[in-house]
Amino acid sequence: MTYEAFLDEITTLLTEIYDLDDEAAIKLVVDAQANDYFVAHDDHEAMRTIEQAKKEAVALFEARQNKAQTQSRQQLRARHKKP
Repeated sequence: MTYEAFLDEITTLLTEIYDLDDEAAIKLVVDAQANDYFVAHDDHEAMRTIEQAKKEAVALFEARQNKAQTQSRQQLRARHKKP
């Protein structure tokens, strides 16, 4: 599968598995791409499979969730700090 088709598959899986809207799924994939997350996939066609796309969709979504939880905890700590 082409690199572009691989990214499209990940985006589609994010919308199907996690019920993200198209805009959120595209942003997640574009941000990951901007951070060089998919460099190896671009270089090695063998990494561009449906199975790998599923793994990457899960990894991207979980990373997003972990980031949101971390930010939430940091905000709570900041609110509870005494001046």
